[in-house]
Amino acid sequence: MLVPFAVAVLTGLVVLWPGGAPGHQHDHSGLGFDRPTFGARITKLVEVDCEDVNVRQPPAGSGGGTQQQGAAPGEGSGAHGPCRKATVEVTEGKDAGRTFTEVVPPDATRSYEAGQKVVVAYSEKAPRELQYSVIDTNRDVPMVLLAAVFAVVVVAIGRLRGVLALAGLVISFAVLTLFILPAILQGSNPLVVAVVGGSAIMLATLYLCHGLSARTSVAVLGTLVSLLLIGLLGSLFIDWAQLTGNTDDQTGLVHGLYPGIEIRGLLLAGVLIGSLGVLDDVTVTQTSAVWELREADPGASWVKIYRSAMRIGRDHIASVVNTLVLAYAGAALPLLLLFSIARSDVTMVATSEVVAEEIIRTLVGSIGLVASVPVTTLLAALVVSADRSRPAVGAAAPAGPPAPGEPAVPAAPAAARRGGRRRKPKRQS
Repeated sequence: MLVPFAVAVLTGLVVLWPGGAPGHQHDHSGLGFDRPTFGARITKLVEVDCEDVNVRQPPAGSGGGTQQQGAAPGEGSGAHGPCRKATVEVTEGKDAGRTFTEVVPPDATRSYEAGQKVVVAYSEKAPRELQYSVIDTNRDVPMVLLAAVFAVVVVAIGRLRGVLALAGLVISFAVLTLFILPAILQGSNPLVVAVVGGSAIMLATLYLCHGLSARTSVAVLGTLVSLLLIGLLGSLFIDWAQLTGNTDDQTGLVHGLYPGIEIRGLLLAGVLIGSLGVLDDVTVTQTSAVWELREADPGASWVKIYRSAMRIGRDHIASVVNTLVLAYAGAALPLLLLFSIARSDVTMVATSEVVAEEIIRTLVGSIGLVASVPVTTLLAALVVSADRSRPAVGAAAPAGPPAPGEPAVPAAPAAARRGGRRRKPKRQS
């Protein structure tokens, strides 16, 4: 079953492999995220009067309160105080060394310091004094440091498995950035691309981290069946609920730059890829539980093993579903706060497209996760019970017939075969 599946995945990678993202009439539109970015550094920061730089002060008490005593400028909504003018020097690109100024109002959410590294965006068509603007803070050092700490912890605790897990993570990012994203931008069907790319990630990471064995193959089959179920349910309910997938500014910008991308298919592809990581965890855990139960009780039937493993799986279901729901709720927390402020009706909030999209995403993924437990457990119980290649623990290897002229030697007791001594029976009074 897995060999034709792997051949189909490799064929899909070859057929859908992108030759690069489709080009625009211009390399960059200069709008939103479609602008070239460069590194820069703040060289000077001085306080100025807001009226001199045409910045309007927010009214006192706006946003639920004024700036607290001792708070730095820009902290808190409705903050009052002097404005600041930052002198920024571009350190990369053709204009390296060029400086420009940017005004920081007192209620700005991001604060700056002299010498701080920032990221600037360039708009070629804008006036010269407005071509560069600060869009973000440079976070290279903390991000690299955190990634290094993560790698050290994984390798220190997981040892060889930790190294293999990091290698699988690199493969996942490589498939995502080199195949899935460019293929979608090239105009391929997002759902087909997500299925092929997700399957390639699943095959590579599972076999790399857990080895080429029947145990890993069962986990792959369980994951495949669950992904198929998630795809069918997601396609059905996304069409039935008439979700467009165009619910945020980023999706709208992508659709504007690449009108050929099917946004609804992009939504379903996100559901599949988002569920893949949790599915791997569930299927591998259940398969390992079945194999360990078999080792503990070699004479157990597949029905007994299945029932024992399902008791473990039910606990796993409860924790995984709760984790998935909380993860999506945490990602949509600002949106939920907006609806709370508006005091909208609960039914209206739940059925609005922006919330219904997250609810359907969560429920479809949860159904696939729950279904993966009995499917994977059943497959694992059948496979491990059919494995007759190893004798049961403690069983003696069958003795061959004695050679001609030699007396038959009786089989040694089990204790003697294990190297132990036979205990004398206790005397009874």
